[in-house]
Amino acid sequence: MSYVTRIVIIGGGPGGYEAALVAAQLGAEVTVVDCDGLGGASVLTDCVPSKTLIATAEVMTTFDSSYEELGIIVADDTPHIDSPARVVGVDLGKVNRRVKRLALAQSHDITASVTRAGARVLRGRGRLEGQQDIDGSRKVVVRAADGTEETLVADAVLIATGGHPREVPDAQPDGERILNWTQVYDLDELPEELIVVGSGVTGAEFAGAYQALGSNVTLVSSRDRVLPGEDPDAAAVLEDVFRRRGMNVMSRSRAASAKRVGDRVEVTLNDGRVISGTHCLMAVGAIPNSSGMGLEEAGVRLKDSGHIWTDKVSRTSAPGVYAAGDVTGIFALASVAAMQGRIAMYHFLGDAVTPLNLKTVSSNVFTDPEIATVGYSQADVDAGKIDARVVKLPLLRNPRAKMQGIRDGFVKIFCRPGTGIVVGGVVVAPRASELIHPISIAVDNNLTVEQIANAFTVYPSLSGSIAEVARQLHTRKTAGEA
Repeated sequence: MSYVTRIVIIGGGPGGYEAALVAAQLGAEVTVVDCDGLGGASVLTDCVPSKTLIATAEVMTTFDSSYEELGIIVADDTPHIDSPARVVGVDLGKVNRRVKRLALAQSHDITASVTRAGARVLRGRGRLEGQQDIDGSRKVVVRAADGTEETLVADAVLIATGGHPREVPDAQPDGERILNWTQVYDLDELPEELIVVGSGVTGAEFAGAYQALGSNVTLVSSRDRVLPGEDPDAAAVLEDVFRRRGMNVMSRSRAASAKRVGDRVEVTLNDGRVISGTHCLMAVGAIPNSSGMGLEEAGVRLKDSGHIWTDKVSRTSAPGVYAAGDVTGIFALASVAAMQGRIAMYHFLGDAVTPLNLKTVSSNVFTDPEIATVGYSQADVDAGKIDARVVKLPLLRNPRAKMQGIRDGFVKIFCRPGTGIVVGGVVVAPRASELIHPISIAVDNNLTVEQIANAFTVYPSLSGSIAEVARQLHTRKTAGEA
């Protein structure tokens, strides 16, 4: 009788369920231990819900910012957009019901795919039990909601438990007025005055979305600009758009506390200033779900932040234990989590595997305009980590952008001097998440700016700006620019 490899996956997010699909396809016996529903936070409380909410905000923004320029007439007595009453409004309760419905549907679809592939889904919380056994196996104890426990034996374990919102001690969410990003979908009415604390990706996305939906938004940023981890040119465009649309962006302002005062919230800054609003959203980072799982006792090394240390094929410091996703602290992206999970299974089950290469990862900030990036960054070039030439082209010069009333955004490409090989890029535009793909292909396949420049593009199109930037880089290269 042939031996079947036993895989236990703790966590059902993108890292977990993608790993389950790969392991099952490669013939392993797979059990996925999950306590909330497959898809994890990405599907149930984070990526899918927030982007669904943002989809409604995009429609609002497009209408508000372009309808007059494009010649659209609103034939009723609704006041002008600058007046207190909006031309169009939003039913937030209906929006959030749709958000939750789509998230649950996606979770059910994932569960169906995983079970159809032959994996077992076990509801509960998993933890490692002690060190590796003499035969190389591991024990995982699963505790169900009713307190009962089941012990699983595995040849390999994948930890993909994700993270949860970080909380400030003096700004505890109550789910009504002070919220974290998992709680906003329970609101039935649009916040009249929303204070967003934190100007990273999550804070910027929600601030922009609620501003578009009709809230008066104050964005509290402890840094000197929004999106401090993103391309500085891109962040400058977004901050300018935020301010132009009426958002109060407070730079170099750190929140010390938030408390309810009747039906309002008061946020106190470190310098003593107090901001008042009807609601407050805390978007100050995430904490890995790595505690209470017996990891260190099992030989799994944790970083000071609580994240699990992994190598480029997702191995932890403990034999037979792998990790993937936000719990590793490597790029909090669903796509990266999924890749880490797949790589782990390919590696353990002996299939061909390519180690994780973060310089080929494309990412997107779902603001309006969107900010998409791939490969080496402006910060890498400025710090001397790579020698690269850069060309940036504003979308204002693009004919399709003019037709659509798009004023903000640009395309930027980085290439190696001499060879012209594309090593990175930035796109700031509506649907930048779609436009970054040709640059991602170029980075992943070591294509040159000449190859991009010589490929046909549709005229007129926003993607034409990608080819135009490549042509400018190629022209400067052949002209002997250093």
